[in-house]
Amino acid sequence: MEIPTIDFSQLDHNHQLNELARACSEWGFFHLKNHGMPRTLRAGLLREAAAFFARPSESKHQVLRTRENSWGFYDRELTKNRRDWKEIFDVGREGGSDTPQWPKQQPSLKSAGEAFFESAEKIAWTLLRAIFRSLRADFSARRSDFLHHTSFLRLNFYPLCDDPAPASSETVPKSGRLGIGHHTDAGALTILLQDGNSGLQFLRDEVWYGIQGEPDDLIVNLGDVVQVYSNDRYRAPLHRVIASRNQERFSAPFFFNPALSARYEPLPELCADVPPHYRPIDWSEFRALRSSGDYANVGKEVQINDYRIG
Repeated sequence: MEIPTIDFSQLDHNHQLNELARACSEWGFFHLKNHGMPRTLRAGLLREAAAFFARPSESKHQVLRTRENSWGFYDRELTKNRRDWKEIFDVGREGGSDTPQWPKQQPSLKSAGEAFFESAEKIAWTLLRAIFRSLRADFSARRSDFLHHTSFLRLNFYPLCDDPAPASSETVPKSGRLGIGHHTDAGALTILLQDGNSGLQFLRDEVWYGIQGEPDDLIVNLGDVVQVYSNDRYRAPLHRVIASRNQERFSAPFFFNPALSARYEPLPELCADVPPHYRPIDWSEFRALRSSGDYANVGKEVQINDYRIG
């Protein structure tokens, strides 16, 4: 089963906007082609990521992510209170609430990461405007939610695993490890660069399906914020990553997130005939509650459904 493909260069045309609406309402995932991000930039970032994760553990721990500074390296992240089989490196924009920690021994990672961040950010702004147009909603009224956005770039490394869960396993496998457990993304949308190796899956009709990207495509999925804005017309898809005993995997998601000051709720245009499904949500609160579960077993993790009315 293959997810739809959206032509980024044609989003000003009604036909492609209708295709975007269908992709968002029926799938929550889509391939993005003709996005304008140079192949050299994409290949360069994946090359730098591989070089970083190949460094000795003590070198990577020099830029360790902490509760006080969420940017940096980490190898003990939890999803649904289960340890993920992965290593990550997170970085946000300069001047934010946290300070980016770039490895001093690899200055080329900084230049590659910043170039990818800038390019993905431009794509994300255009996509979010188009998503609002596909909903026949006024984006200008919500633009301030993202003016000082808390977006970040993550580099993922999935090492070889001696005990991977089968690709056909149930949502919570009875045995074996997952690269990342099932989840939705908390922000507005995610732009993903993959290295071509399989592993990413999405849930549809209670079955997990793999996503294998075309070499020049990016993968986009919706997050909880768009689900709330759209009053459930568009849904953030459940997805996960399978571990592998045969191939390492690298990926680079860019998470387009609101500003800390953002307070979002279903758009008024979409609540004329249907009551709002969610109460207003404070992004800084929701983000903090979600991230606390990355570090420790907090019991039941906060989810977007916890803000659902009724």
